[in-house]
Order: sequence, then C-alpha cells, then structure tokens
Amino acid sequence: MKRARDRLIVAVDVPSAEEARTLIEALGDSVGVYKIGLELMFAGGMALATELASRGSRVFLDAKLLDIEATVERATASIARTGAEFLTVHAVDRKTLDAAMRGRGTSKLKLLGITVLTNLGPADLIQQGTDIPPGELVLHRAMLAKEAGFDGVVASGLEAASIREASGTGFLIVTPGIRPEGSATQDQTRIVTPGKAISAGADYLVVGRPITAAQDPREAANAIVREIELAL
Repeated sequence: MKRARDRLIVAVDVPSAEEARTLIEALGDSVGVYKIGLELMFAGGMALATELASRGSRVFLDAKLLDIEATVERATASIARTGAEFLTVHAVDRKTLDAAMRGRGTSKLKLLGITVLTNLGPADLIQQGTDIPPGELVLHRAMLAKEAGFDGVVASGLEAASIREASGTGFLIVTPGIRPEGSATQDQTRIVTPGKAISAGADYLVVGRPITAAQDPREAANAIVREIELAL
C-alpha cells in the first residue's frame, strides 16, 4: 500500500533547472514524484530528470508524445534511458500507443495515456473536430490505452470513477486539475479536490501551482497529503 505522500506528484513548472532544484530542495520528501513538463524540459529538464533518477527520486516526464510511429518509438526509448518512472503519450490512436510500447522495450518505464486535457470542455473539443462529450471521449481513450498495454492514463477526477469501473484494479489513474478546497481554479476547467479524486479511484494526484506558488511549498504539500490520507 502506497503512503499518502507517495501518491502526490508535484508539477515542477518553472522556467529553469536552477529554480527547479531550489523548489525540489524545499519540498524534500513531502511529495512522492517530481513531474517535469514541456517548459522545464527545454530548459535543462532532461538532464535534471537523469540526475534526480540517479539519486533515487521518482521522475515523471510529461512529454505528451504524439508523432509518427518511428519518432514516438525512438523518443520513448531515449526517455527510458533517463531512468524516469513515468512518461505520457497522447492516447489518440493505436499507432501512437503501440509505438511507445515498442520504444519502452524491457525498461521499467511506466506509460500513461493522455485522455483529454483538464482545461478542455465540450466547446474546445468541437473546435478539435469532435462533438463526443468529454467523459465519453476520456473513457474511449482510456480503454484504447489499456488495450495497447499501457500502465495507466492521465484523466480528470471527474472521470476517474468511470475509468476505474471499466478498467478494474491495477490500471493506474493519474489525476491532474487538482485544487484544494477554496483555491483558485486558474486555467483549469474540469477540476476536483484531492479527497474527491482519491475517493473516485485515482492512484496519483498531480498538483502544480497550489504547491509551487505557495508561500511555503512544503506545508502546502503536507496539507494536500493530509487530504489524501482522509480519503484513503
């Protein structure tokens, strides 16, 4: 059984590796996983990921891969060599998902399918060319990822319960768009509280600004861990 803090992934969304190191030092062992996204990846984040993994820290590379099969396969293989524990790939079709599976090879890298971003609502999906409601599209993409052999998916807490019911146990649900009670929603649309996400079946929670922009990031992380503990 994972400890509550092991379920907390902090999004290290800062513009430089130096700022990331400062934040990581401040957080210490108050969180379970450090997520490096696109902003930091292009500012020394890949080297930082390798450094953290070599020290035994758990690293989540949020690359959101989507490209032709050869590129996805090779990129996944490269990322596996960093020692990262998690990698995201857009779960839009089996060509992309199968390529990531081949790229992972025999490494311990866990692959997570991106379903629908938590800042998107029905009107945004219509702009993308689909009128499928977000909840239905999330479930469709989650099952596509499961069929491909992925370890889990990234999905809003609003869809966690339906994914858990359809996928059963052992399929990871990683939930972003987490906002503690009373905090600002910022640019997120489909959000839930830490407790509601865990109760709905989420295995991991991704939290960014409520921790990283807090006056005391470590205490903000500890407060979220306490909310997780109450829901377990």
